[in-house]
Amino acid sequence: MKTDSVIKILFVENSVEDAEQIITLLRNAGTAVRPARATTLEQIHAALEELGPDLVLYNPSVSGLPLRSVAQQIEASSRDIALVACVPKVDEQSVADMFQEGVHGVGARSQPKQLITVIRREFDALNARRQVRRLEAALRESERRCDALLDSSNDPIAYVHEGMHVRANRSYLDTFGYTDYDDLLCLPVLDLIGPSDAEAFKNLLRALSKGEKVEHRLELHARRADSSTFPATAEFAHATFEGEPCLQIVFRRQQIDPFLVEQLQRDTVTGLFNRARTLECIDNAVAAASEGRKGQTLLLIEPDNWAPIVNNVGLGKADELLAAFAHRVNTQLGQEDIAGLLAEHTIGVILHTDTDDAIRAWIDGLHKAISSEIFDLGSQSITLTVSIGGSLLGEKNANTDMLLNQAGQALRSAQGQGGNRNELHDPAAREKADAERERNWLSLLRRALTQNEFMLYHQQSISLQDAEGDYSEILLRMNGPQGEVSPGFFMPIAEKHGLNAEIDRWVLSQAITALKARDRLGVPTTFFVKLTPDSMQQQANLLPWLDRTLKQASLKHGRLVLEMTESKVVTMLRPAQEFITGWKKLGGYFALEQFGSGLNSFQLLNHIHADYLKIDRSFMAELPQHPENQKKITEICQQAHEMKRLTIAEWVEDAASTSLLFACGVDFVQGNFLQEPQPLAVNG
Repeated sequence: MKTDSVIKILFVENSVEDAEQIITLLRNAGTAVRPARATTLEQIHAALEELGPDLVLYNPSVSGLPLRSVAQQIEASSRDIALVACVPKVDEQSVADMFQEGVHGVGARSQPKQLITVIRREFDALNARRQVRRLEAALRESERRCDALLDSSNDPIAYVHEGMHVRANRSYLDTFGYTDYDDLLCLPVLDLIGPSDAEAFKNLLRALSKGEKVEHRLELHARRADSSTFPATAEFAHATFEGEPCLQIVFRRQQIDPFLVEQLQRDTVTGLFNRARTLECIDNAVAAASEGRKGQTLLLIEPDNWAPIVNNVGLGKADELLAAFAHRVNTQLGQEDIAGLLAEHTIGVILHTDTDDAIRAWIDGLHKAISSEIFDLGSQSITLTVSIGGSLLGEKNANTDMLLNQAGQALRSAQGQGGNRNELHDPAAREKADAERERNWLSLLRRALTQNEFMLYHQQSISLQDAEGDYSEILLRMNGPQGEVSPGFFMPIAEKHGLNAEIDRWVLSQAITALKARDRLGVPTTFFVKLTPDSMQQQANLLPWLDRTLKQASLKHGRLVLEMTESKVVTMLRPAQEFITGWKKLGGYFALEQFGSGLNSFQLLNHIHADYLKIDRSFMAELPQHPENQKKITEICQQAHEMKRLTIAEWVEDAASTSLLFACGVDFVQGNFLQEPQPLAVNG
């Protein structure tokens, strides 16, 4: 789902707990939420002004707030806001009535997946409407600039509607021997075409008006006002003039050598199309797909372990190897297929196939052709394997950026599973592909646990209030076949298969060992370590183990801070209370992550004793440009300090934000701007 960084939701809801439940569902599904709640029209008006929500989630059971009044309030705000009704159950009559009253969607509270889908769908639609408005504004600005530049162009350019001139520039008038535009106004463009080419020109205009796929250029003889002719090339493009569709026609008298054009579009090393020409071909394929063409697939192909191979053969042989690799790919292409170099060693192929089996057969053929080939580089001979990621092209993904992202993600996934693999993005086969990918990741996870292939990084938290000692966040990575893998790829699968608690214990063991080593060196250090809900649920085993391990390490109290997100703690309040109470008896500290993202975050502190509050990262995005976020952070810090809690701001990415956070009263700041994550040295 393509969205902004945070979805802002106004809950028209009686119960805070019911609203929090939906917030948790969305966050667990990977959607960041900035919430507010209202129960009266006055509160709705204030929230519309202050929050500027993307979506209003309305509960019809709220007393004194009929749906029509809420819809009218939203309409009066002059904002494009999606109104979604959240009902206990869905029945045909009530849904029809609510749509009549102005809702955009209806979700059932008893069906969480359906509710989340409706919210996401309406947010996607909202973003699409916003994007259309931005594009329309950009189009109007582009048309204005194009019109201003039209007369300064040396190329003869005219706009033609239904075969008649409606606009032409000075160069066009001079080329055809007219002194004033009025002489051309409503003159048929066919009058400027030589008799021998008139029929071909007429047929091309007719085909273009019907939207048929034809060549958008025609070599002909053009006729001046004095009836003399000259050879020219007419190039056609669809355009608009004063809001009406028309054709732009450019007459070029001088033609560039086609062989030179072909050479300029080729990469000098591989002989394939260069990046610019390849992207142009992808754009053309996308345009064809948007008009209903089927049977097109974009493939991204990369040699596995390219950097180590180049290091072994030497940079001097890299171009020779790349050229040989590209030649092998080129030999597999069909007559309509197109190949080009998209990056240093990434080849893009637009494959024209009729069936999925044909795509698989082509990919299998390429795998065999590459792996069976011996590449001779002077005195060295090597073999290669390739990873291939692709996306089937259709109307739904007829967008160049989306298509490249889908193919790129498929390529990275194939590489992340060890290389010499292929993966295709195909919504129709998503469930099967996800299952296969999950099996591969599960195998990698189990191997990482048994063979110690996890690794830890630490990122320092800088004290703005001169606190003594070092403070660092512990970050987990996995050593995969193609390099380091971030937790976002493997932790959801670990959670699904019950491996989170085991991974948590490995991280804690390594962190405690590192703390012990730092204590011996006289470096007082505090580590923040993330804890998953699985570990908290298994506290009967985890707490005794922590007690034994910490005593053996002889660590001072407070050196280890366990942390969990606010949204997770809210959904398991009783186990969290019990665990934190037991953890504090062992001298441990606790931190709440993503704090301030809920409706009543400080109310949670009445039940959970958190020593550190890590402010939700959504407040840090472009902080200097958002005074409302600065105000919210200040309020959080003031309340936290009154309750003797320390605050931490994560994801700080610039010096201006750091200064503002100091003024807001934040105790610690953390982010790549201050320090990139560093490998954690663990010495037993």
